[in-house]
Amino acid sequence: MANKLEDLIQRYNVAAPRYTSYPTVPYWDQGTWHPDLWVEHVRAQFDASSGQGISLYVHLPFCESLCTYCGCNTRITKNHGVEAPYIDTLLDEWLLYRNYLGSQEIPIRELHLGGGTPTFFAPPQLHRLIDGLLRSNCVPADAAFSFEAHPANTTAEHLQVLYNEGFRRLSLGIQDFDVRVQQLINRRQTEADVWRVMENARRIGYTSINFDLIYGLPLQTPQSVCSTVEKALAMRPDRISFYSYAHVPWMKPGQRRYTEADLPVGKAKLDLYRLGKELIVQAGYRDVGMDHFALPEDALCLAANAGQLHRNFMGYTDRYTPLLIGLGVSSISDSWTAFAQNVKTVEEYQALVNTGKLPVTKGHVLSSGDLTVRNHILDVMCRGTTLLDRSIPQSALILSRLAPMFDDELVQQDGNRITVTKQGEAFLRNICMAFDERLHKKQYTQPVFSKAV
Repeated sequence: MANKLEDLIQRYNVAAPRYTSYPTVPYWDQGTWHPDLWVEHVRAQFDASSGQGISLYVHLPFCESLCTYCGCNTRITKNHGVEAPYIDTLLDEWLLYRNYLGSQEIPIRELHLGGGTPTFFAPPQLHRLIDGLLRSNCVPADAAFSFEAHPANTTAEHLQVLYNEGFRRLSLGIQDFDVRVQQLINRRQTEADVWRVMENARRIGYTSINFDLIYGLPLQTPQSVCSTVEKALAMRPDRISFYSYAHVPWMKPGQRRYTEADLPVGKAKLDLYRLGKELIVQAGYRDVGMDHFALPEDALCLAANAGQLHRNFMGYTDRYTPLLIGLGVSSISDSWTAFAQNVKTVEEYQALVNTGKLPVTKGHVLSSGDLTVRNHILDVMCRGTTLLDRSIPQSALILSRLAPMFDDELVQQDGNRITVTKQGEAFLRNICMAFDERLHKKQYTQPVFSKAV
């Protein structure tokens, strides 16, 4: 059995997308995209589905220090004078979208603050941001507001201010509790920091707390991962995201602080995942999608059980809204029929918004074929199964790409239905690649994605 697993890892440990969208960003077709066309898609989707509300993602890029493992778009500074001007620009960008969407109240059904480090911002600035986003809009009773936080700098005031604005979900970036690993990845917080934030959040009334943990980091061992997971489980978060470390030093130079010789790779890395997953599941958490776990009563688990789990640029979510608007540098927006991404530097972002222009720099309009593939990949990622339409010519190609995975028992076929097996859950990204028409039509000579395992 061990030899078979090692053989699978050797064959399937290739560069693969994480599929938070389809098409993935490197395969967007700029030829048919233009900012004015993007606005048309936003308006059309809003008019068609405004009753379902919209999702807002707000990117807050600032951090006081660089976490070397991080693949996000960040700006490192200790100058907190950047807070007010950046929030001014966010609110101005939102006003541009509001003007395009009309004067009626907009139901904000989902709101997420990501980064960077959202808790870099002082609580009064966060209050000003959320108050400005929600003003003249409405918040449905089932709305889900969440934010990412660094345990070392999240205060009770941060938690209270955002709770007062409707936030009930909190995601704590822990990654690893081992001091040696923390030093190398420059991510320092203590167990006491996390306990403090947890206790304050529970006291205030937060109902869903997520821990981000990462496996595959430099210097991690089975013993250190086991210790980290056990410490996390003792705090009983509602959700645990147990992510695979993405080693992309050609994109993120901070990762050159260590080399691949410091990293667990291949079977060693997968063993860390299997060990952590076993501990998490034994503690009563349910496996939800790729790398995510939730307690049975948590909304994410309930959505998975009901077949309503969704995946977008924010990761897994318990709801689907057809229109997602991303605000801030590098944010990605999704109208379901088109994508748009904002410029990636603070200076260019502020300059464009200050001249009354949406700060979008690239995007993609989805073809009918894109939408078909997108649905297949979402089904595989969120439900572990999809139904092929044999009348579509691409189905034969998909089945031919899946053929080795049938032989390796990663997927199985029952008529037109393709289902991921238990063994195949560790290779979800590879399985989705079989449906990815754009990836197979265009191969890059330089690395684009991290390894699948």
